[in-house]
Amino acid sequence: MRDSTLLSISVFFLLMANSLVAHFYDGPIYDSTAYTECKGQPEEPLYRGGIFKNVEEQSQGVELQVEDSIGYYTPSFVLNGLPQDTIYCFSIWERIEGGNSSSAPIRATLQTEDKIYDCIGTVLAKRGCWSLLKGGFVLDSPSHQSILFFEKRKRAVTIHVANSKGERLQGASITVEQVSKDFPFGSAIAKTILGNLPYQNWFVKRFNAAVFENELKWYATEPDQGKLNYSIADQMLEFVRANQIIVRGHNIFWEDPKYTPAWVVNLTGTQLQSAVNLRIQSLMSKYKGEFIHWDVSNEMLHFDFYEQRLGPHATLHFFETSHKSDPLATLFMNDFNVVETCSYVNSTVDVYISRLRELQEGGVFMDGIGLEGHFTIPNLPLMRAILDKLATLGLPIWLTEVDISKTLDKYSQAIYLEQVLREGFSHPSVNGIMLWTAFHPQGCYQMCLTDRNFHPAGDVVDKLLQEWETVDINGITDEYGSYSFYGFLGEYRVNARYGNRTANSTFSLSGGEETRHLTIQL
Repeated sequence: MRDSTLLSISVFFLLMANSLVAHFYDGPIYDSTAYTECKGQPEEPLYRGGIFKNVEEQSQGVELQVEDSIGYYTPSFVLNGLPQDTIYCFSIWERIEGGNSSSAPIRATLQTEDKIYDCIGTVLAKRGCWSLLKGGFVLDSPSHQSILFFEKRKRAVTIHVANSKGERLQGASITVEQVSKDFPFGSAIAKTILGNLPYQNWFVKRFNAAVFENELKWYATEPDQGKLNYSIADQMLEFVRANQIIVRGHNIFWEDPKYTPAWVVNLTGTQLQSAVNLRIQSLMSKYKGEFIHWDVSNEMLHFDFYEQRLGPHATLHFFETSHKSDPLATLFMNDFNVVETCSYVNSTVDVYISRLRELQEGGVFMDGIGLEGHFTIPNLPLMRAILDKLATLGLPIWLTEVDISKTLDKYSQAIYLEQVLREGFSHPSVNGIMLWTAFHPQGCYQMCLTDRNFHPAGDVVDKLLQEWETVDINGITDEYGSYSFYGFLGEYRVNARYGNRTANSTFSLSGGEETRHLTIQL
């Protein structure tokens, strides 16, 4: 089988600089357009064909190959003169012709003189219609790059000050303070936080969201059949509740048999079905309304313990029953190596979308896309392309377990963590980010953010937290009695003073394109 390919390579350039602020000197603004449906005709290429258009084969340069699942290649394309430390994005429309297969996974690979980038984009191409492969790459030294990110989480605000007659007051003093953030940014916590006041203070100062690392998993709450123990989870829930921190539910089931209770592994048939029903009933009835999300069937793209034993509709049953038990909780499909890479055939973005749609067609209330985000060296443009594609589904996207592999040194971990967090925060369809950095004195899962004395192990997260909030604002109203600024989404307090008169007010700044107007009367 060979695939017939209409290829348009659309590349945009970002000028790299040593600061976090960079400017476009050439090339278009990034286009997040993506498609998940198979089309009768390919859409027009992004960027009107981009900088490289209808690239022909040449004898030297960087070789881009597109490979199908059988191992055949489309003609390779040679791109000359691509400097390092630059983000490149491309899109290719694919269609299968010939052969007997109705579909085939397609993977783009990049080969330079000294390195092969194994997967820089994937798509499940189909017969008789066109599918969009969207991907990207960075050549060589990503640790030396600084990238321009667009502010997607700010909004313009205009404060109007007037007297009781409605007359505008020029020269009124305005003070604005952001008191809470709209964007959920948090971390996993473990039972090590209980009774540990320094750890609690450190966490509350930084995060507005949490997830329990292991304490809600089945092996933790029912290690022996019929012996339920929610005491640790209850205490952790009291902590987050007392500090007005939202919390995700992780997880109801884990498809990996290695993390399934030993007594459950030995059950079959009706005994296993009865056990899973009791698990859902016990967990969901106890914590109804407490957790904003539930990861229902964790990592089901990689493992299928329950479907092997209970049949192909087991996952469907889990979601249906969970929704009935807690209708207001957002149910997530949570998995790894979806946004981190496209090298794993079982967890490409197209496989994720296909499985999600399959569950939706079966009647599942699938409300959320969970992307774990266990990175080694991140491919940022590929991550962006995958997020673009998932965004077409119109569901909230969360990065649920972000960390950087401990196979790297701490300096590299910090650099790559900042890159991933910036990419996630700047994507308009990402609704929240959770770090997988629960503190353990003997060492965290992949990386720690703090030491035993709860001093920051690195300033990456603290720096971003400060950058992603509106600093206290002091200003003076203009001749129209108005003062304007751009603020990050969240809750605000404002004070207006004119002579010996003063007034306080509050306002919420939620998403939207229009300017938020607030009038204060003195």
